[in-house]
Amino acid sequence: MFNCLAVGLGGFLGSVCRYLISLIPLGKGTPFPLHTLAINLIGAFVIGLLASAALRGSPLSPRMLLFFKTGVCGGFTTFSTFALETGDLLHGGHPWLASIYAVLSLVLGVAAVFAGQSLAR
Repeated sequence: MFNCLAVGLGGFLGSVCRYLISLIPLGKGTPFPLHTLAINLIGAFVIGLLASAALRGSPLSPRMLLFFKTGVCGGFTTFSTFALETGDLLHGGHPWLASIYAVLSLVLGVAAVFAGQSLAR
């Protein structure tokens, strides 16, 4: 029961942070989903940091790791929004932007996980 509460509270916090970041004003006129890319890269970095810290004997309890990794990072990042925005770019006649977005999300996301892990070492 406490694990479910930890995940739920973390998910709430992550989702609210994602929403607040989406409110940051960006230049009008570009269809590129910069907010989602940034959110997913930040989340990838943080989860890499947490995973590496956990392997090295982090002072965080297993429940706190569950709160941060599954709750906060799970609520903060969003593959479904990434998939929707990629589809929207394709349907909107922007196949190159869709391709760039998908490649950047994948490559930089994995790099962000490695960066977080390296920082934790």
